[in-house]
Amino acid sequence: MMMSAPISRRTLLVVSGGLAAPAVVHAQTGDAQAQEGKAMRLRFTFADQDFTATLEDNPSARELVTMLPLDLTIGDYSSNEKIAYLPRKLTEDGGGRFGNEAVGDLCYYAPWGNLAMFYGPYHWSRGLIRLGRFDQGAKQLSVRGEHKLRVEAL
Repeated sequence: MMMSAPISRRTLLVVSGGLAAPAVVHAQTGDAQAQEGKAMRLRFTFADQDFTATLEDNPSARELVTMLPLDLTIGDYSSNEKIAYLPRKLTEDGGGRFGNEAVGDLCYYAPWGNLAMFYGPYHWSRGLIRLGRFDQGAKQLSVRGEHKLRVEAL
């Protein structure tokens, strides 16, 4: 019977470090793409409206992209926003208070699991995560009523 030599810490570290290297390379590649200005962009289509949004680089926005394309229903909520419920909730990682709220913001409201698209002034509230901003402003969101909404990556 042959006895094998015990594995040293050094050998274990070298082997495990080699396994982790692809993940590090992938993370560095992703960072390089973000630095090159390759923003995530979406197309929204409803009621003969066709417009785009540029997403922020946060975990919730990245998770939304993995769900695309989406066919949702968009409807009015209050007097300043449209909402559309997602098929599942997004991560809340990276959420928290943000400033410079603006007409044309695309947000995610975590407690209800819906997109919130602001066509009027608003203030941040707990559970609201900004995903991005509409590129052409918010005029296209002024169409009243409930409509089918298509969201897809550009």
